Amino acid sequence: MHYILSLGTNIGDRKKNLEKAIDSLNNLPYTDVIKASSVYETEPVDYLRQDNFYNIVVEVKSQFNEHEMLGLCLGIESGLGRIRGIKNGPRIIDLDLIFAEDKKINSKNLVVPHPRYKERRFVLEPLLEIYPKGEFYGKNFKKYIENVKEQNIKIVDKILV
Repeated sequence: MHYILSLGTNIGDRKKNLEKAIDSLNNLPYTDVIKASSVYETEPVDYLRQDNFYNIVVEVKSQFNEHEMLGLCLGIESGLGRIRGIKNGPRIIDLDLIFAEDKKINSKNLVVPHPRYKERRFVLEPLLEIYPKGEFYGKNFKKYIENVKEQNIKIVDKILV
């Protein structure tokens, strides 16, 4: 199974937080990060009284199913010190499951594709970087980027995968 994950952080050493999250994903059995975007600095969305984020998008190949992958992502967040407080507030790390190949899931704990990816330039632009044709498993995401103009975003670094 191939997954697209969005990773974000705005507490502490943001680049190191992203690197630790990628290392954690790669340390899972039967799981590899096979593509990663550049690191983008982005302004916060929704809750604005916080520092800017570093965001990346990664493609992960894994033998875990969608619900297992969600649980593993939540475990990585917890292991790296994430404490859930203010909704959309500051966080040491956030791992969101955006796509699970061409699957559509709408369960109590998991919605795939991610319900707000179309509104998030910090997901769409890095995703377009690693998939320049604007498609992942038949899902066309390129068409949404023009509708998200108000979010400032810039490349600040590369992550080597």
